[in-house]
Amino acid sequence: MSKPSTTRRYGKQSKKPKAAGRLFVELPQTPVRTTKTAAIDEHASDDDDVVAELTQGLSSIKIRDENPELSESPPPRRRTRQSVLVDPPEDKVIKPLTPPRSEPTPPESEIEGEEVGEVEEHEEEGQVEEEDEVTPRPRPQEVAEGLQVLSWAEICPPGDSIVKIAEASYAEVYRVTNERGTSIIKVIRMSSPIKPQTKTQQKSGLVDEEPHSESDLQGELQISEWVADIPGFVVYKERYIVQGKACRELLETHQAFQKKLKRQDPGRLQFYPSPSRYLDDTKFLVVELGDAGTALEDFELTTADQLWDIFFHVSIALARAEARIEFEHRDLHEGNLCIRKVGEPIPKDGRDRTGQFGFSGLEITILDYGLSRAQADYESEPVAYDLERDLSIFTSEHAAQCRVYRQMRSFMLRGDRVCLPPEGHKKPYAEGIDGPITWAIHEPYTNVLWLAYLYEWMVDNFSGLKKELNSFKRATKELWSYLDPEADESVPGFESASDILRYAVEIGWIDEDQLMGGRDEVEKSILSIRAPDDVDSSVADRSVRRSPRKHRPTAI
Repeated sequence: MSKPSTTRRYGKQSKKPKAAGRLFVELPQTPVRTTKTAAIDEHASDDDDVVAELTQGLSSIKIRDENPELSESPPPRRRTRQSVLVDPPEDKVIKPLTPPRSEPTPPESEIEGEEVGEVEEHEEEGQVEEEDEVTPRPRPQEVAEGLQVLSWAEICPPGDSIVKIAEASYAEVYRVTNERGTSIIKVIRMSSPIKPQTKTQQKSGLVDEEPHSESDLQGELQISEWVADIPGFVVYKERYIVQGKACRELLETHQAFQKKLKRQDPGRLQFYPSPSRYLDDTKFLVVELGDAGTALEDFELTTADQLWDIFFHVSIALARAEARIEFEHRDLHEGNLCIRKVGEPIPKDGRDRTGQFGFSGLEITILDYGLSRAQADYESEPVAYDLERDLSIFTSEHAAQCRVYRQMRSFMLRGDRVCLPPEGHKKPYAEGIDGPITWAIHEPYTNVLWLAYLYEWMVDNFSGLKKELNSFKRATKELWSYLDPEADESVPGFESASDILRYAVEIGWIDEDQLMGGRDEVEKSILSIRAPDDVDSSVADRSVRRSPRKHRPTAI
């Protein structure tokens, strides 16, 4: 198949988008699997490939003035196809793509801990044993993989600021600020000893997050590097090994974070072990990222422009990642999306273009790829966390996002919009329409499910004028009908974030030129204590770029 023309054509864009009374004719019945035809162009640039893939279908998109009879449309079903993996053995047990979680290394002896305090159920507020005080180590040593080994006192020496801001999948998240700037660090406990729980902690039902082996973390780190230069994804800076007992600053911010959570949910148990339990050999992988701003769950939504921009910034980022590396986030709730103000809002009378996108002055950043899936090219194995390893994520009902986990797995099993209840997710590697379920395959409809969740969450948590919210809902009524995971089976819908983006461009909400460009800046680490002269500049910048890989064939 010949290379797509560099002259891109788009459907005629309306000057004033109309949400009601029109049907997105070319929209496929959701969910649907299709066999993709590909054309390979070894010499096209990444940006041209991505923009071409996201927009080349726009010329064929037609919007009618009258709705066809929906009763004539077949029910939405996922078309069966052979798995992208090797055919499963006869016993239909699929080997997980990532190794099972390693068991925590038990300590050599029982060590008596502190009594439980009101704040953390196991320690007195502000108390750190005298031997827990840490002095900075000498020059950091290099480990086998070339990572620096730091102490907690080197991560946050006196005068610097460290604030715990979130608990992500399998990691604690802190914001570190010093004279060189601000970074976010993601702290993941590796297989290493830790002080045992006290008897009081055991009685309280305290649950410790399990440590992780190095091989268990490679998937997320690999995806972090692949998406690092896609606008809308967090900037990857550096990673380190941090080993040893905690400094006082770390314990204090941990306690403050637990206080905050207990005010919000008094019955909540602490999940991540207190820093007071760290030993000399307790080891962490620390990933340093760019500062992404404020989590959406803590950001006050006050204008319709913010709703438009947040939703479509996320859609554009996901669509680009789908096109480049067949990316699915699979955990994009309000805690894994950050908002930052980068400019002033543009009032309606000061705008030089039509449309709805790009007027709020906000920038979004997608975080946390612990459950994500991606593939560098067609010759490599996909990187995907095997969610079948722990089905509790599908049976839990502790938060609204748990339903989206069930919607994803139900789709993988059934191939339609029907969401199985918690009791329908008890058997790992259950038989689906393609055989035993596997999370290695690419199903971009999972991104649509999370965008639908994001839309509903923002509407439900909007605190601005009611008339602005109603205006936004009226304008996006048709969009929501195709997003809604609970829509009638006769209603067509989006298959991917790329579909949503095409729709937005065709209807006139987003201008074509707003999809151009990429991320050019390189953010430096603020934590590394190597002298600049110790590291060759040509090597230092490698960690913030994607790993080299072949161009992916562009889907037609």
